[in-house]
Amino acid sequence: MITYVKGNITHKSPTYIVVEAAGIGYHVNISLHTYAQVEKLEAVKVLTHLHIKEDSHTLYGFAEAAERSLFVHLISVSGIGPNTAQLMLSAMTPDEMRAAVVGEDVNALKRIKGVGPKTAKRIILDLKDKLLKDAGGQAPALAPQMDNTMREEALSALVALQFNRIQAQKALNKVLKTQPSGVNVETLIKLALKELS
Repeated sequence: MITYVKGNITHKSPTYIVVEAAGIGYHVNISLHTYAQVEKLEAVKVLTHLHIKEDSHTLYGFAEAAERSLFVHLISVSGIGPNTAQLMLSAMTPDEMRAAVVGEDVNALKRIKGVGPKTAKRIILDLKDKLLKDAGGQAPALAPQMDNTMREEALSALVALQFNRIQAQKALNKVLKTQPSGVNVETLIKLALKELS
């Protein structure tokens, strides 16, 4: 099992990076969450999960142990493959994902491409107790429904204003971390615009 890869990033895109270690270039699939953290780096230590199928060995990389742990939990759910798990972790931060599962927020999970109501319910059923156990029985301190609804509305507005979707997501994540939960969509967009300018 390859636990991590450490070296120079020789190629970078929102969905994968190539890390050169000991003369070997490793193709590592990543989420937007990880991309946001490695985007400006030249060298990296990326935690990995090796997914083995009959016809392929695929490396998935994570900037944080918490994200890797969540990925492993997600692919343990029937019907969720590594690509869907990676997509889910691109649509939501690990904290948002945990909050949605623990808070049984089916609507937040359904908004992710490829996740229908049945799959969303199965994720909650399979993972809620595991995630609570990981957090020591404490529910994540987020109001996922409100945050995600506002985030989606703000993101749509920023994309409509011709901003790059990934840059807009990064700006919104930054703003949401620092803002009290009472902030409205209009304020959120204004604050994100300041981050993007």
